[in-house]
Amino acid sequence: MTKPFARFTRKARIPVFDLWETARLVNAGVIDADLGGGVVKQRIARAGEGKSGGLRAVFVYGFEKKDLGNIKASELAAFRELADVILGYSDAEIAKRVADGALIALEPPEEDGNA
Repeated sequence: MTKPFARFTRKARIPVFDLWETARLVNAGVIDADLGGGVVKQRIARAGEGKSGGLRAVFVYGFEKKDLGNIKASELAAFRELADVILGYSDAEIAKRVADGALIALEPPEEDGNA
């Protein structure tokens, strides 16, 4: 995760389990919207609200649906450029970015799903 996205998840009180489940779905090909260039828009359901009233995340960026309907074309272009860079990282480069604090590793959730 990027630092801004980590702040968003804390503020929006998104449990780690929900982030892992969202990532699992994306990796399985269950994608809400493929915006091209490695950018995926995925909704994160919140307890009691489901996906439609929940949150949307563009991997490194998140927003509440009530605050923003969608991202701007210029933002999408920037996200595509960022995706190109990050998806090009080797495992060693990712580890370096985590070590220097540019990226934050998402730790696996507790087994009970209440992390």
